[in-house]
Amino acid sequence: MTVVKSTLPDDARRVACDALQETLVDLLGLSLIGKQAHWNIVGPRFRSIHLQLDEVVATARAHSDTVAERAAALGVPPDGRPETIAAGFTLPAPKEGWVRDSEVVQVMVETLEAAIGRLRERIEATERPDPVTQDLLIDITGDLEKQRWMFDAENFPREE
Repeated sequence: MTVVKSTLPDDARRVACDALQETLVDLLGLSLIGKQAHWNIVGPRFRSIHLQLDEVVATARAHSDTVAERAAALGVPPDGRPETIAAGFTLPAPKEGWVRDSEVVQVMVETLEAAIGRLRERIEATERPDPVTQDLLIDITGDLEKQRWMFDAENFPREE
């Protein structure tokens, strides 16, 4: 059943909506990873990284809503059900239980880097079929790159 009719041709809509659905899965999974790390981080940098994880979660959740609404606007119902996220999520995640602050930083760098790489592939794939979706993906990539940079900067020793 199609409730909303897209202005895109079917082939272009399919490419755009596949990219949007994959991005939705990544963003919702990223928000869960951020919260898992947020609840379980331990170590001397607990507070600063704990707060930074909330920024990642807020960014991922805000973008996931925009991505889902774009898919709906194109006539494809977004799928953010837990089983869909569990089945399609492939980004790195922290281990179970307490996680040292340095490990959280490393896994967040890896997770964000993987998400950014996947977004860049989708940016390329949507360039011709739907520049509007491509623009949305570019915006998300910029925000995730900023978050990755902030975590990556945590990897360097501080000068005393």
